[in-house]
Amino acid sequence: MTTEPMMEGAPLIKPSTTEHDLYEQVVEACKTVYDPEIPVNIYDLGLIYTIEIDAENAVNVIMTLTAPGCPVAGEMPGWVADAIEPLPGVKQVDVAMTFEPQWGMDMMSDEARLELGFM
Repeated sequence: MTTEPMMEGAPLIKPSTTEHDLYEQVVEACKTVYDPEIPVNIYDLGLIYTIEIDAENAVNVIMTLTAPGCPVAGEMPGWVADAIEPLPGVKQVDVAMTFEPQWGMDMMSDEARLELGFM
């Protein structure tokens, strides 16, 4: 994987394709995947950084983990792909892992914070 130099002021997390017809379905599919150590889905945990969907309905997901040493690091991208692939209209799914920026508790949704007792 090649890394391009970041332009000053560029966001650390690439924006998602939120206007695509499949976006909400892909988000809901991601919400069916749970971190085995935390009883909250990976979307609300803030582990899904980007959901890109092109004109041919190919879905590219960029995600992270709560920690690089997570015991399911090798498996979780497959779980995400397995959750998205069955959606009607999805052509293909590619899930990439990144640790930039590093995940932090501030990336969790309010629902996740409430579930974990942080609110």
